[in-house]
Amino acid sequence: MKARLKQYLFIVIAALAGYFILTHHIIFDGKQIYLLKKNGMHLHYTFYSIKQKKPEVIMQVDKLRDARIGDLLVELEKITDEERYKLESKYSY
Repeated sequence: MKARLKQYLFIVIAALAGYFILTHHIIFDGKQIYLLKKNGMHLHYTFYSIKQKKPEVIMQVDKLRDARIGDLLVELEKITDEERYKLESKYSY
């Protein structure tokens, strides 16, 4: 009985981890990790490093821009709010 409960617990934990991966972007900036909520369940750009990348390159990615990575870049003081608006306008569809 204990073995069966352990199996069910493992399945639940694996399902929750999978759901988390499908619904969040995990952004790396050196030693810091930031989480952004995805707009849908997908695996595109789940793990993304912004270290040593220009803000313009980061903002070109539609999935990250939709997840409001521009706000994160402003918060990290990599760009100003005005620059974020310009980049979002430039790359919006």
